[in-house]
Amino acid sequence: MIHSFGSDNHSGAAPEIIEAIIKSNIGFAVAYGEDQITERAEMLFKRDFGPECSVFFVFNGTGANILALKAMTSSYNSIICAESAHINADECGAPEKLTGCKLIPIPAIDGKVCSQDVKRKLTGFGFQHHSQPKVLSISQPTELGTLYSPGEIETLANLMHEHGGYIHIDGSRISNAAASLKLPVRSFTSDIGVDALSFGGTKNGLLIGEAVVFFRKELAENFLYVRKQAAQLFSKNRFIAAQFNAFLEDGLNVRLAEHSNKMAKYMSEQVRKIEKIVISRPVETNAVFATIPREITEKLREKHYFYIWDEESNEVRWMCSFNTREEDIDNFIYDLRNLIKTH
Repeated sequence: MIHSFGSDNHSGAAPEIIEAIIKSNIGFAVAYGEDQITERAEMLFKRDFGPECSVFFVFNGTGANILALKAMTSSYNSIICAESAHINADECGAPEKLTGCKLIPIPAIDGKVCSQDVKRKLTGFGFQHHSQPKVLSISQPTELGTLYSPGEIETLANLMHEHGGYIHIDGSRISNAAASLKLPVRSFTSDIGVDALSFGGTKNGLLIGEAVVFFRKELAENFLYVRKQAAQLFSKNRFIAAQFNAFLEDGLNVRLAEHSNKMAKYMSEQVRKIEKIVISRPVETNAVFATIPREITEKLREKHYFYIWDEESNEVRWMCSFNTREEDIDNFIYDLRNLIKTH
C-alpha cells in the first residue's frame, strides 16, 4: 500500500514493540494476566499514575471505552459527550447497546466541549422519567486533533463531581497529548480528578491492546467480571502486557508520539504555502485538517490515501504516524502542488 495519511491505525507496529513480543514468547506463562510480564506492566502504570490506580488490558479502543463506561454507570444513566466523540460517531452504537445508557451528544468547538454546555445537561436528577446523568466522556486529544488544557479538564471533572458523576477520557492518542503538552499523562488525568482513562496504544505503534485505567477503587471492584462477560479478556495476556512494558519503561510512547506530532506540524507548514488549501483546524497533535478543491481530491487520493472528513465542505483529514517520514510528506506536497497548478 502507498504511504497512508488516512489513519495512524494504518501504520505497522514499532520495532521495539515487535521485539518485546518476541522476547515474551519464551516458555510458558500462566494465562489471563496472572503472569510476571503483566505484573510488571501493572507496576509501570502505578509508577506513572500512582499506587491507587487499577489497570486492565483489553483488545481494542472501542472495548476500552465501552467497558470503562459500563463500570461507571447503570443502564438508567446517561453519558454526555461531544457530537464528534468516537463513542457517538464511530462505534456503531456499541456504547448504548452494551451499557444500556443513553448518549447525550452536545456541540463542541474544534472537538472540545465547554462546561456551560455540559451543565445544561445535568438536569432531571431524581425524576424517574429521565435518564440520570452520570458520566462525561471527553477525548484527549479530540477527534479533531485538538487538546484540552489541564485546567479545562479539571473544571469539567469538578463539575461532574459536584453533580455526583464521573469523568472519563477516551485516550486513544493520549501519548500524543502528553508529547504536545510536554506534561506527564497523570498531570492531566489522575492528578486533576479524572476517574477513568482509556489508554491507547495501537494508534502509536502497538500491535494490539489498550488499557483501561481507573483512579477510583470502587470503579475497578467488579471490573474483572465486566471484562470477562464482554469477551475482552485475552488468555495470553502477556503479549499485550509486554508491549506496554516496552511502551512505558523509558518513555517510548511519548517519543513515538513526538515524532508523529512533529510530522503533522511539518506537513501543515508546507501545506500553508499552497494556494487554494486552507488549514481548517488547529494543528496541535498528529492530525492535519484542511479544505481542498473538490476536483483534485480523488486524483490526490490515488497516490496518497486519506479520508474525506466532511463531504459538504470537502474538509479532509491527514494523519501522521510514528513512522511517517519527511520524505513521505515532501512527495505528498509535490503531488498536491502539481494538481493545484493543473486545475
